Amino acid sequence: MNTSVAMSFTHDLFSVNPHPQHDRLRKMDLDVSALGSFFEAVRHLNVQNLEYVPLTRFLLAYELDRALGGNFGLAIRRIARDRMSGGFTVGLQKVTSNSDDLVKFGTAVGHLLGPSNYDAMSGTFYARFLVKHTDASDSYLRQAYRPLTLHTDGTYVEEETHWLLMMKFEETNATGGESRLMHLDDWKERDEFAFHGMGGLPFVYKAPSSKNVSVPVERPIFFHSEFGLSMSYIDQFIQPRSIHEARFLNDMSHSMEKSTATREVSLPVGDLVIVNNYFWLHGRAPFEKHSELHRELMRLRGTFVK
Repeated sequence: MNTSVAMSFTHDLFSVNPHPQHDRLRKMDLDVSALGSFFEAVRHLNVQNLEYVPLTRFLLAYELDRALGGNFGLAIRRIARDRMSGGFTVGLQKVTSNSDDLVKFGTAVGHLLGPSNYDAMSGTFYARFLVKHTDASDSYLRQAYRPLTLHTDGTYVEEETHWLLMMKFEETNATGGESRLMHLDDWKERDEFAFHGMGGLPFVYKAPSSKNVSVPVERPIFFHSEFGLSMSYIDQFIQPRSIHEARFLNDMSHSMEKSTATREVSLPVGDLVIVNNYFWLHGRAPFEKHSELHRELMRLRGTFVK
């Protein structure tokens, strides 16, 4: 199913409109009283419940959908699967800043799309991580002053990753660090790489130790899925076997980074962005240096409900 979604749509308890910073993204606004009803209904559930008992994650999704009139889940599934869009932002509109509430909201939105993947980095179904002034990690995810180059998620794990959710919990002394997004169909040089002899070759992906995944995964960069031409790629973890392959990968990364289709999108605290991981690439702009830089994010990724 790949039904195109209208640019604007208004329900009694939520609305869908074009995103002001990217014409393919949608911006959803939720009724404040409905959000209050959702948090009241799930007050008895705590984060440990969510981590230990998978069914509770879907109970959250049910309560959020019910609070918003019963059609919110259908709306976001259509957006996320729609090739013309495939992404949206939505937030709490300052109803709460409690971190457990943010986990509940992000979990509910994600599980309206479908079940979450196991996140080996955190040992549960989601990950919370900090970006700050200094960091000794073995990837660019938490290194504030380097650009996080465009990539898809789930390259080094065997399970499918249809969608990705990133939510901003806290931010102080942070200038820069915007999300960088590129829809695969907007990349003008895409076919030059997708239909190159190496575009469909299987490559090996190996994760660094911090990801807690030790088994290599082999998959092609470009492939066809139910969503059409799709991509799985990250420059940090892909393992070229020759100079020729390394040059191809470097040229491809350079093309994406310089593409006019790559846009920066800001995300307020308490908001999340979801994109279809098969035809959106994402990254992060570098921050301006500040000794008290602090940002906390939550990541959730998963598959669409069957």
